[in-house]
Amino acid sequence: MSSQPTALAASVRAAQVPPFHAMTMGKRASEREAAGHRVFHLQLGQPATPAPATAVDAGVAAMRDQSLGYTNAAGLMSLRRRIAHHYDEWYGVQVPVDRVMIVAGASAGFSLAFLACFDAGQRVGVLKPGYPCYRNALLALGVEPVAIPVGPDTRWAPTRELLDAAGDLDGLIVASPSNPTGTVLSSATLSMIGAYCGARGIRVISDEIYHGITYNGPADTMLQHSADAVVINSFSKYFSMTGWRLGWIITSDATTDAFERLQQNLYICAPHVSQVVGLAAFECQPELDALVDGYRSKRALLLAGLASAGLTRVADADGAFYVYADVSHLADDSLILCNRWLDELGVATTPGLDFDTALGHRFVRLSYAGSVSDVTEACTRIGGWKP
Repeated sequence: MSSQPTALAASVRAAQVPPFHAMTMGKRASEREAAGHRVFHLQLGQPATPAPATAVDAGVAAMRDQSLGYTNAAGLMSLRRRIAHHYDEWYGVQVPVDRVMIVAGASAGFSLAFLACFDAGQRVGVLKPGYPCYRNALLALGVEPVAIPVGPDTRWAPTRELLDAAGDLDGLIVASPSNPTGTVLSSATLSMIGAYCGARGIRVISDEIYHGITYNGPADTMLQHSADAVVINSFSKYFSMTGWRLGWIITSDATTDAFERLQQNLYICAPHVSQVVGLAAFECQPELDALVDGYRSKRALLLAGLASAGLTRVADADGAFYVYADVSHLADDSLILCNRWLDELGVATTPGLDFDTALGHRFVRLSYAGSVSDVTEACTRIGGWKP
């Protein structure tokens, strides 16, 4: 008598990682579209515009004329030099080129950073609300994410008192502009974080992927306030290159070798053609700044539309392309609300549970990275909707 083979389960760590609801909503939205329904996309932070045309042309030429094999693990030297120059241009910060590493998107950058900087069992502070993949990736690596709750009373920014309340930390992840609130951390706040963490030996990982998309002046880089910070940036947002999967890390002196060894073993290198396109995109700043002007207009459109719909309790959207709105007067569970809006209105949004497991049921994140028509029609439909 033969027995059936036992199905092998996923690892315990993998089973503990929660879903990324923004991607789940995106999948549901795509299924709805495939069934012939119109969907208005406010769920993902993905620019509706393609990469700059001249940058794409550079990529097409490279595909025709070059072999496009592996690059060095740290990336094309020409692109690394250009990124180092970028920090001097934008921030007045001198970055040695050997601390610049090109990666396959910021998501790969975070995985490398968490592996290079933290050991299993260590405690890393994450702001709540905050990007869920920090927390979920740390969990997958056996590192303990420590929630640091922020809200409108601190303008969604950490304070010394909140950091003290988190207890002993080995690391701290900050983002400016942030996802989901769009908060830009002030120079004073970043300076406090740099001094606080420097005095206590806390490693700072700074997510700066929305730099360039700000509405009240430029954002500081953490490197202006901490020489030991690890900074992660991406070509996905300001450069409008999500699908090219390209980003970069500014490592610290003490971790540069570890980052390169991890890159060699986990990813080999970032995609060669994407690096060619990224290098050319740096010369397209007027075109990219025009896109930011478009985000500014859509931000005003969405805020006005939400106000007309009765959604007035929103975070200050200083940067990025999100509005984080309190919807507790409409529903007790934002996940249920988002599913209802998709099913009944064709409006795709992201529940706040992605960003805050404690209070996120009261909030919804709406992205204005997409088209003007999607933002306009979504506001009209939400305004006419009755719970």
